[in-house]
Amino acid sequence: MYTVAVSKDFIANHYLIGGDWGHENFPHAHQYVLELAIETPALDKHGYCVDIVAIEAALNDVVTYFRDSMLNDKPEFAGLNPSIEHFSRILCERLLAQVNPPGTGTFNIKLWENATCWAGYRKSF
Repeated sequence: MYTVAVSKDFIANHYLIGGDWGHENFPHAHQYVLELAIETPALDKHGYCVDIVAIEAALNDVVTYFRDSMLNDKPEFAGLNPSIEHFSRILCERLLAQVNPPGTGTFNIKLWENATCWAGYRKSF
């Protein structure tokens, strides 16, 4: 399998709901690092899994939408606890729709909320 990956950092706010998580129940910010890795068994005619410029453009678009926002107020989080697990799935689905890679493979999201904690979501295409 070939892999190409791009990462981007951004700040967003949230607060957790549905449990007693202390300070996490109150609005606060995280400096997220979003990493998108695309795996494919074959390269396109240019020798790419997916053009990095296209990946960067999709990441910029998605990050711009979430940057400096309150995740709890976004329609994607309606009825959901805005955990990094849910957030990683939402990011994966949005990015997959924008990048629309050719052929078959795996779309992998890793979302860091600090230097030591991350969640991920993987989807086949």
